[in-house]
Amino acid sequence: MSLLYDLQGGFLVQGVNIVKCSEAGIIAHSIHLESIGNARELGGYPATNGRKVKRGIFLRTAELSPISSSDIARLTEIYHLAVIADLRMSSEVADKPDPVIAGVKYVNLRVINEESHKELLDQQQAVKDDTIKSLMIIVDSGFMTDGLYIEFLAEESGKHAYREFFREILALPPGRSILFHCSQGKDRTGCAAMLILSALGVSEDIIMNDYVLTNTFNAEAIASQRKMLLSRGMTESEVAKYMPVLDEVNPQFMANVLSWLRDNYGSPVGYIIDALGLTEKDIETLRTKFLE
Repeated sequence: MSLLYDLQGGFLVQGVNIVKCSEAGIIAHSIHLESIGNARELGGYPATNGRKVKRGIFLRTAELSPISSSDIARLTEIYHLAVIADLRMSSEVADKPDPVIAGVKYVNLRVINEESHKELLDQQQAVKDDTIKSLMIIVDSGFMTDGLYIEFLAEESGKHAYREFFREILALPPGRSILFHCSQGKDRTGCAAMLILSALGVSEDIIMNDYVLTNTFNAEAIASQRKMLLSRGMTESEVAKYMPVLDEVNPQFMANVLSWLRDNYGSPVGYIIDALGLTEKDIETLRTKFLE
């Protein structure tokens, strides 16, 4: 992988050895929500043929249950929100449902195969109020590994979710936006962002930098979480193992799924066409509608 794209002054590093992005990334991509974490947009990134992704269309966030009335107003009045695509599991939706917003379509597109992980999910649900026990269950089960995103895209549940996600995007009315999120807005949401940007002809280097921008947006939470885990007697290596379950992203997760897509489909666009069923015409429609 070549040098990563400079997010308007951000760090340039080789491979996946990136640990932070510049605060300029926040300025460039924040949608300025006061009540919702990791709230940003994909607009402004350079894409194919010298064009750029249109601003104010693709909004990505953490879960929306704590949203304030002023943030709802911002989404509807400034961004003209049309669709909320919730990528969470049914248990997550039940625990923390999204708000009902007048004039906004809500779709729940469950990426994770809940049946195949039922035992794990039941165990986690039983201790959901105990952060440490919940972390241990997820990590020690082998669910949260650097191959997780490959599972997202390889499972039929993930293919269905992301296929329907693209259908919502293709049907998006002019001048309207779509907001997509999971729980922390970084894993299932990160894969959705990667697929959108890939379809629009954005380079993998830029996609990687957008992915790790989570660590800048979540910097305060990440510092607090690391401090909490260390205070419980964990070593630095143990903390590193558990942090991807919380608010930090590990670039290796995204690097691995991009490599898997190249090896199995030739490219992310190949996956979008072969596995999700979009056509070359659909790809061109996306670029016509959402690039400038």
